[in-house]
Amino acid sequence: MRRGERRSHGGALGKAALEEQPDGGVMEAPPGSRGDSPPAAPGSAAAPGLRRSTESEVYDDGTNTFFWRAHTLTVLFILTCALGYVTLLEETPQDTAYNTKRGIVASILVFLCFGVTQAKDGPFSRPHPAYWRFWLCVSVVYELFLIFILFQTVHDGRQFMKYIDPNLGVALPERDYGGNCLIYDPGNKTDPFHNVWDKLDGFVPAHFLGWYLKTLMIRDWWMCMIISVMFEFLEYSLEHQLPNFSECWWDHWIMDVILCNGFGIYCGMKTLGWLSLKTYKWQGLWNIPTYKGKIKRIAFQFTPYSWVKFEWKPASSLRRWLAVCGIIFVFLLAELNTFYLKFVLWMPPEHYLVLLRLVFFVNVGGVGMREIYDFMDDPKFHKKLGQQAWLVAAITVTEFLIVVKYDPYTLMLSLPFYITQCWILGIILVLTWTIWRFFIRDITLRCKEIRRQQQEHKYEKDKCLSNGDGHSSVPDEQNGNKLRERKL
Repeated sequence: MRRGERRSHGGALGKAALEEQPDGGVMEAPPGSRGDSPPAAPGSAAAPGLRRSTESEVYDDGTNTFFWRAHTLTVLFILTCALGYVTLLEETPQDTAYNTKRGIVASILVFLCFGVTQAKDGPFSRPHPAYWRFWLCVSVVYELFLIFILFQTVHDGRQFMKYIDPNLGVALPERDYGGNCLIYDPGNKTDPFHNVWDKLDGFVPAHFLGWYLKTLMIRDWWMCMIISVMFEFLEYSLEHQLPNFSECWWDHWIMDVILCNGFGIYCGMKTLGWLSLKTYKWQGLWNIPTYKGKIKRIAFQFTPYSWVKFEWKPASSLRRWLAVCGIIFVFLLAELNTFYLKFVLWMPPEHYLVLLRLVFFVNVGGVGMREIYDFMDDPKFHKKLGQQAWLVAAITVTEFLIVVKYDPYTLMLSLPFYITQCWILGIILVLTWTIWRFFIRDITLRCKEIRRQQQEHKYEKDKCLSNGDGHSSVPDEQNGNKLRERKL
């Protein structure tokens, strides 16, 4: 039986349910008959009418191996044995701080074991649904940690970070990327381009890789470029609050927007093109006769099971326009939180917690963006926002609230007058375009359509009068059609 992807409100087949479920869950079905619709022929594709026009066609031979089973009893047995070993065979240390840390870590691990085996599945199933369930549970743990930090005093919250890393909890100066902005410094005879080389640190490949992955999440060139340019404007606007926002003009527009961000977006769009043209035909590993085919199949396990091309269409309706604006706003807020959080919690930019947060958002951001798109694109089927998207939004807001509580003075530093003028002008332009596009333009088009219909009606009436019959033949035809329908 084929495990095809869900194509409509009808049933999905087999492991396809792992890829596309309206409520993010996995369909329960007897072994060998997964899904809620009649089985399709092995190796066949879903009917074209059951698939969105932006979805790829998927072929699957329906192999269900040990790798895809939930193993709930196995995980429960291993977890019970581990807890039994700690209880019966291990001597409890007398160090209260150590026991507290280990107890918290053990509690988190038990919750992750429960979530990986029992949580609802999201829209992705590769490399394995358990991988995405794991990041969903990590999202819950991270949100609870943020709420705990939010309810502490500023001093206690910063000192609490010492329990994670004893080197934290100490105020650190921010690096200033501004200063001498000469690309070619004639005063330095040894290395005139030293300013450029100083900016080429580890954050350059991080910028490229970050925007490559963000492009795979958003799947739209225009939205990526708007977010990239908007963030540079935000850095210009907020450099009086955070010193490391102060960069040279060529660092903003050449190194960031054009080279790092632009090249990352370009490579991401090329990858999206390849994924949209790729043939999604899956076979069980043991059904492939050659070793080369088996290795290729293992490598493709880390690619999507199927592909959906995102068509955001922000100008198609006011609802989609507001949704896209909201996505861009939350995206930019999450970007700013990266800098403000490490500023208020006294974490150096190169600390591993900063990197772990970025890795976390890379994994949960793609799922959240897909759930948001499904919710926007098909609200009749996806009646509620996906669980991962909900958590990402909650995490972003909680991070911002921590920044507001821990350092309101920095956030309250007033913007320079010329920057305030620029933002007011931009907001006015956006509001003006919104009112024109979704209100004035629609009213104008509606009036033109009514006027056109009135003119057509008048023309038909004059034509009938000129023929001498005094009435139109159109109503007669409509009445005749209604009589025929009643007879049928």
